[in-house]
Amino acid sequence: MGKVVLVVDDEKAIVKGLKYSLMQDGFEVDEAYDGEEALFKLENYEYDAVLLDLMLPKLSGMEVCQSVREFSNVPIIMLTAKGDDMDKILGFENGADDYITKPFNVLEVKARLKAIIRRNAGIAEAKKTDEIRNGAFCFDLRNRRLLIMGSEVNLTQREYEILELLVTSPGKVYSRSDLVREIWGDGDAGDERSVDVYIRRIREKIEENPGSPRYLQTKWGLGYYYNGQA
Repeated sequence: MGKVVLVVDDEKAIVKGLKYSLMQDGFEVDEAYDGEEALFKLENYEYDAVLLDLMLPKLSGMEVCQSVREFSNVPIIMLTAKGDDMDKILGFENGADDYITKPFNVLEVKARLKAIIRRNAGIAEAKKTDEIRNGAFCFDLRNRRLLIMGSEVNLTQREYEILELLVTSPGKVYSRSDLVREIWGDGDAGDERSVDVYIRRIREKIEENPGSPRYLQTKWGLGYYYNGQA
């Protein structure tokens, strides 16, 4: 059985076009045309990924994304006519995994879908490790949470994914472009600029002194890495 994708857009021509193209690559495709229908299906059926339009009737794509993150970690790619960096950051803050601006190339959509499904499967496999401990730092992979000195740290979906990538590869340096490719897929310059924002926010949440980080460190001129020996 192929991977099952939910395509959500109020423009039927876009849904039908994506469905036809995805089915050519072996995907099974379900459809929804407004936010309420999308949320109902996501609450009641299992999907490997979601293509979710931002501007929807009844519930916006952002509202759907927020609600879904209360009960599911299904990969979500936002489809939108908006291209502003702030819209992207808001989407990521509300739990989106990737962001494609209309008009889009369907080949890019398929490539991003395949990449995000592969990555999600890899994370599920890595969760068999259960926990990564480093002094007072405890990264719970199975339950997708971080504890420091026994207290849970409130991370957004995007913050968690960046930290997860770094923590599961201690000492490995990731450049901004590496992080964009691994986390966002084929991102643009705006995505690279937002990496520093996310790193700063993570440090503010996990470091006793964010200006002199213990766990999430910088290799000057190269990128960021997790210090597994902190």
